[in-house]
Amino acid sequence: MRKMPLALSALCLLFTVGAANVHASVPSPLYPGTNVAKLAEQAPIHWVSVAQIENSLQGRPPMAVGFDIDDTVLFSSPGFWRGKETFSPQSEAYLHNPEFWEKMNNGWDAFSIPKEVARTLIAMHVKRGDAIYFVTGRSQTKTETVSKTLQDDFQIPAANMNPVIFAGDQPGQNTKTQWLQDKHIKMFYGDSDNDIRAAREVGARGIRVLRASNSTYRPLPQAGMYGEEVIVNSEY
Repeated sequence: MRKMPLALSALCLLFTVGAANVHASVPSPLYPGTNVAKLAEQAPIHWVSVAQIENSLQGRPPMAVGFDIDDTVLFSSPGFWRGKETFSPQSEAYLHNPEFWEKMNNGWDAFSIPKEVARTLIAMHVKRGDAIYFVTGRSQTKTETVSKTLQDDFQIPAANMNPVIFAGDQPGQNTKTQWLQDKHIKMFYGDSDNDIRAAREVGARGIRVLRASNSTYRPLPQAGMYGEEVIVNSEY
């Protein structure tokens, strides 16, 4: 096999490198566009509306229903953001700091935004006469104003309202499961995978509420991954 002259070889290499650099320097298009197939694409999961949930309960007597709090009934990221910035800007250590939980459970929910889907759901269950429970993974504190905040935000009559249950967080343990069983909760709404698993472990109907995309609680869960019902437009 004949060898390529050195000068010609160098020239070919120069052109190759130059072509690669030109290709690499081409910016991504500002307007990539889309098509109707992409716009119409939907995840193949079990979407439901609040009206459909209400319809499915017709003829059933009042029952105990449960709700997770953070990202389910309240957009509480402002308090968690402040907690992280105040107590551990570089880590998640603030979640294990009792001082943070004292602040969060005793006033910082004044900055939490009630979710509209929760207003509709809770009003529906109150109308049915159901007992309302809130079961959260927050750590328990000596005092708390979360119960009053929720009762006021969602206008829950005293006859339907129960004090918030602070299940806490234990590694490798779903702390909500036992509470759902103890309170005989038949339906449980939550945004996290743990919420849906806890409901299933006690034979309750677990229904997914979408976590807002700007929540500080990341990564976002894969709603519908267990085949559970997912409420449409429930991110706010």
